[in-house]
Amino acid sequence: MSNMLEVKGLKAYYGPSQALHGIDFSLAKGSITTLLGANGAGKTTTLRAICNMVRTEGSVSVDGQSVAGKATEAIVRLGVGHVPEGRGTFTALSVEENLRVAAYTRRDKAQAARDLEMVFTYFPRLKERMAQQAGTLSGGEQQMLAIARALMLGPRLMLLDEPSFGLAPLIVQEIFRIMRRINQESKVSMLLVEQNAALALALADNAYVLETGRVVMSGTSAEVSSNEQIRKSYLGY
Repeated sequence: MSNMLEVKGLKAYYGPSQALHGIDFSLAKGSITTLLGANGAGKTTTLRAICNMVRTEGSVSVDGQSVAGKATEAIVRLGVGHVPEGRGTFTALSVEENLRVAAYTRRDKAQAARDLEMVFTYFPRLKERMAQQAGTLSGGEQQMLAIARALMLGPRLMLLDEPSFGLAPLIVQEIFRIMRRINQESKVSMLLVEQNAALALALADNAYVLETGRVVMSGTSAEVSSNEQIRKSYLGY
């Protein structure tokens, strides 16, 4: 199986401070990979670095195409949808307006219209609230809208940053079930950053554990979750 994402020697910087120290990982097409580690390990920075939102060195390629020197908007056009921590929706716009804005740059308007209907099959609650202002939605509904907006870009790869953050356990379970459906039915590859390690490992095929900007372990989710030392040292359970 070929790789949707290939990361080699990735370094990232915030001003003079180095946050990533030459990490390597890959993500097979159609799979889900999770990045795990404590706060400050470099997980969110990795997602930002893939989208060229921070200064980087090393190489990142999406489906064989290098993202070097590309603007974030151009990386989105390669088929990368980013769901940032904190939702990132337009709170003053309605649910429908948020979804239509996300699809605005797509050339194939007929496919975008079909994708809107597909999004509502995944998130029927959003269809019920199409006219509602996004800022008045519950936290769970805002997270659903953030994922739905990324889907309206027509992505082949989704980068998801802490989708469970601040949500009640039942809502988290519902959102993770929907993410699995999206992966299986729409064949969207996923790179997941998630504090809830047990939840992430249950969803993902493969896992990489980060510590202070370095990969300290990688393997299948089963291998990582069965490693007692890794569980105790890095995953907190």
